[in-house]
Amino acid sequence: MELTDLLTPECVVANLKATSKKQALQELSKRIAEVIEHNERDIFDILLEREKLGTTGVGDGIAIPHGKLESLEKLHGFFARLERPVDFDAIDERPVDLIFLLLAPESAGADHLKALAQVSRLLRDKANCVKLRGSDSPEALYALITEQEAHRAA
Repeated sequence: MELTDLLTPECVVANLKATSKKQALQELSKRIAEVIEHNERDIFDILLEREKLGTTGVGDGIAIPHGKLESLEKLHGFFARLERPVDFDAIDERPVDLIFLLLAPESAGADHLKALAQVSRLLRDKANCVKLRGSDSPEALYALITEQEAHRAA
């Protein structure tokens, strides 16, 4: 599975406005719901449930909120660079400005974990994050995310 299987150009946002973790999750839920034609509230609820288990703010300004929904047919991703960092209860207590949302079908199992690992690898690379933080257009962000995949394949 490749990131291009999860992420489409319309699932990338630059300068997302949010003033809190909850608002960021609401905004992401709303936007991905429109693209995948799913109930926004179901997405938001599943993300909140996951956050209650422990923060998905993984440190260095990055969060990878994720959850499983019974009614999904495949995995979906959504990437956002926030206009301003927000407190996300991250493990390093730093505010978050890069968020990669991942939704999976209940039956995804190993594919969900592989996708999480792939997203984590992309965002653990400090050079990638510097480029992502320096890009103001969704097109540039999408290109940067998918470009990393092309380099790995080469």
